[in-house]
Amino acid sequence: MTATILILFTATYLGMALGRFPGLSIDRTGIALVAAILLLATGALDTTQLVAAVDFPTIFILLGLMILSAQYAGSGFYDWCALRVARAARSPARLLAVIVLVAGGLSAVLANDVVVFAMTPMLCLGLQARRLDPRPYLIALAGAANAGSAATLIGNPQNILIGQIGHLDFWRFLAVCGGPALAAMAIVYGTVWVVWRGRFGMPQEGGEQVAPVALDRWQLGKAVAATLVLLVLFTRDIPQEHAVLLVAGVMMISRRMASRDMLGMVDWHLLVLFAALFAINHALGLTGIPATLVGDLQAAGWLPDRLAVILPLSLVGSNSIGNVPAVILLLAAWPSPPEGALYGLALLSTLAGNLLLPGSLANIIVAERAAAAGVRLGFVEHARCGVPMALLSMALAAVWLWAGGWMGL
Repeated sequence: MTATILILFTATYLGMALGRFPGLSIDRTGIALVAAILLLATGALDTTQLVAAVDFPTIFILLGLMILSAQYAGSGFYDWCALRVARAARSPARLLAVIVLVAGGLSAVLANDVVVFAMTPMLCLGLQARRLDPRPYLIALAGAANAGSAATLIGNPQNILIGQIGHLDFWRFLAVCGGPALAAMAIVYGTVWVVWRGRFGMPQEGGEQVAPVALDRWQLGKAVAATLVLLVLFTRDIPQEHAVLLVAGVMMISRRMASRDMLGMVDWHLLVLFAALFAINHALGLTGIPATLVGDLQAAGWLPDRLAVILPLSLVGSNSIGNVPAVILLLAAWPSPPEGALYGLALLSTLAGNLLLPGSLANIIVAERAAAAGVRLGFVEHARCGVPMALLSMALAAVWLWAGGWMGL
């Protein structure tokens, strides 16, 4: 049975690295789900073990935040915001700054994947209407969304999982990670500006007109109020998943927005991916291999609780199998990391996602949504900005963690 588990585990994470298997249309979520099904079918896991393997509080927080984000989307806010951003500034420098601030700020509270999924198409249309090359702005959108999401426990899926595993406080996390996240947003702006300087093209009038977006201010007000309530609930002594689900439940009660439509905006693929990876990693844990490996690393002094280990590990893991699978895998093998290491893992794995296009789900979403809008964002184009963005922001974050005493060298 150990051999079966190892084969399925290896095939799954190979699929995570490749994105899909050659000759097949199955994607990362499908690969993980099929592997989990095979673990169940071969008896490597029984139904009770599979259900117990899933970290439901993490799934619930993701689900609740997606429903809250659906309230924003249903009000027309994302499309309105993207179009206003594309039309706002009169110079490329100012327009780039607005995109970085809006993407980073929204991603800190509404999850980066959701923000870029919603904003990319309308931003492409608005930029093309002004006869601007959308590519540098899209790179900035993805980079800033990743950087801004590093600031909070609800900014991205891996932070949500890390917060649940370590029982981290929302506001303490913000105090530790907010500064490096803000600095990383500045690095995103500076890098894109330097790399693309002179090739943005000045905004011009007379392009194709984009239809104005209707904004339902009542529904938007409801979403903003719910977000503020959620932040207040995070200061109370109640589980975070309860707070998020409570707010999501209130959002479902509406006279104008059907619950079916709101649930249709939930990224069920991401939730299934999480659940399947939890099951696969749990199966590997039953073999005893991860515990033995962690013991060997601890004896050799190579646990990822020091910057010398966690920096390269985050960089390689995030840009091979992706930062979400990498974090799930590491935490499954290392069940009791110290608090400082969790802050380091959250910051560095998120910022490492900017290095290459497959490094984070947000990057992939931007590229795929842009392609659907007629804009091709290539691997090399992203890497020219992504490599310096990731390395500079990770170096700064490492210095911050070391100087603050959160992690040793």
